[in-house]
Amino acid sequence: MKRFIGILCTLYFVTSSLYAQTSFEQANAAYAEGRYEEAATLYQAMIDEQPNATLYYNLGNAQFKQGELAQAILAYERALRLQPHHKDAKYNLAFAQSKITDNIEEQNFFLSTWARAVRNGLSERTWLILSVCLFVLALTGLLIFLLGRELWLRKTAFHVAWIALLFSLVSGLNAWSLHQRDTLRNEAIITQGVVNAKSSPDRSGTDLFTVHEGTKVTIRETLGEWANIHVGNNEGWIRLSNLERI
Repeated sequence: MKRFIGILCTLYFVTSSLYAQTSFEQANAAYAEGRYEEAATLYQAMIDEQPNATLYYNLGNAQFKQGELAQAILAYERALRLQPHHKDAKYNLAFAQSKITDNIEEQNFFLSTWARAVRNGLSERTWLILSVCLFVLALTGLLIFLLGRELWLRKTAFHVAWIALLFSLVSGLNAWSLHQRDTLRNEAIITQGVVNAKSSPDRSGTDLFTVHEGTKVTIRETLGEWANIHVGNNEGWIRLSNLERI
């Protein structure tokens, strides 16, 4: 009986792999032949089954070819969430962002910008593993410091311990920050052509500023069908239907 179940499992995984490979090849063929809508549909179907950076990247390319700028930017952003060092996704995202009407950059202190770039350079899992490894190194250094006999060894171990502990804390904070970002999903892309941000979460609110399709915004809070967004140095309310979370 166990052998029969094992055979069934093997057949299932082989069939699933062949199906996924066939779908991927079909999507690539459709894209190469200029059937971008069909390619996008196939890529999206595979993403619904098991998302990965390559599929999101290919989906973004197919959507960009169809002129769906906001959806392409959204796909590239999601690809980079899964694989921060995906060079092609980074390049295509920058190219797509250069095409949007609003190319708003937040005026932050350069250290904040640098810290965010470092945080986004690795995945949450990588930062967490690095934090644990550095913590173990710090504990090892502490033990050598406490138990070592040679003065030079104890001094070296002490410095290794506090440096490793410091970077372990930084890595842990980066992992936590990325976890919060991906859990709360407070970053979004404007998906409508032109959107007026208002002073309050209702139609009668005063128009404060305008954002266009493809602009990346930060959601501060939500109230019913409204979201309070922050972009650049501006803050206002827009309908949730006008954006899609990354």
